[in-house]
Amino acid sequence: MPLVPAMPPQTLTSTGGFDYVNVDAANRRVYAAHGGAGALLILDADTGHILGEVKVGDVAGSAINPADGHVFTGDGADKAISEVDPVALKEIHRLPVAGPVDAIMYDPSNGRIYADEDDGTRLFVVDAKTFTLLKTVKLPGHKPEYLQIDPKTHDVYQNIASDSEIAVIDPHKLEVTKIIKTPELTNNHPLQLDPAHGALFAAGENSKMSVYSTSGAQLATAAFPGRVDQCDLDRSHGVMACFGGGITYWSFDGVHAPKMLAQLKMTHGVHTGAIDSATGKIWTVWDDPDGKAHAQAFEYKQ
Repeated sequence: MPLVPAMPPQTLTSTGGFDYVNVDAANRRVYAAHGGAGALLILDADTGHILGEVKVGDVAGSAINPADGHVFTGDGADKAISEVDPVALKEIHRLPVAGPVDAIMYDPSNGRIYADEDDGTRLFVVDAKTFTLLKTVKLPGHKPEYLQIDPKTHDVYQNIASDSEIAVIDPHKLEVTKIIKTPELTNNHPLQLDPAHGALFAAGENSKMSVYSTSGAQLATAAFPGRVDQCDLDRSHGVMACFGGGITYWSFDGVHAPKMLAQLKMTHGVHTGAIDSATGKIWTVWDDPDGKAHAQAFEYKQ
């Protein structure tokens, strides 16, 4: 079955490269890290219309606070973490940190922001209420990529692309207490967690995807068609979208290896995106060779 456009593409007036995409299904907003424009792009998840951009610097990722809908972002150039009010379209807090920020996650259970250092060796842990730095966690290797938080244990899983492994950070000690080796993956980028099945998904640039248990056992592998940057798992429906040269769409039942249901090849530079868990629409963003920036939603037709 194919992946097809769910609505026409939106063309932005600002230009520049994109990074991670995030969907706030409850508040019907889509966020794209528009680092090339130095801003967080905000879209209406129902219409696709552009709601605005908030200048936060060289942003790579975003994390949503479900309590108030605010968004946390990291600045890769000016080395800072920000809090954005997406309704007022303004930055309301900003905290300098010791390195450039790449991926970022928020744990609502303890009010902590976790932000990894781009091409670095550290994970910055911030108290979202006081907007102060709690601790800087030393990471192995020198290239952290995406990270995930277990909603049951609150352990933090951090991809380490340079060493083909996943570091596990204890939320109480705030230190790395375990390493899950992924030697079959090269330069692993995306990382997703399925807490219902205790499964971690990681993929490398060598056309492979692996599933590991949170205890570190390899559960399954699958061939991946080419390079991938970001994946997004819709936990409520057991489907995952991955992005790199287009979109691939996968199912996972907790027993068998991930199964690719559809692939949409795109000539432009699509490498990040996310699923709207409320509608199933798959959002992505890209730059054309002529420099124009676009955002669009797709859907899987069964």
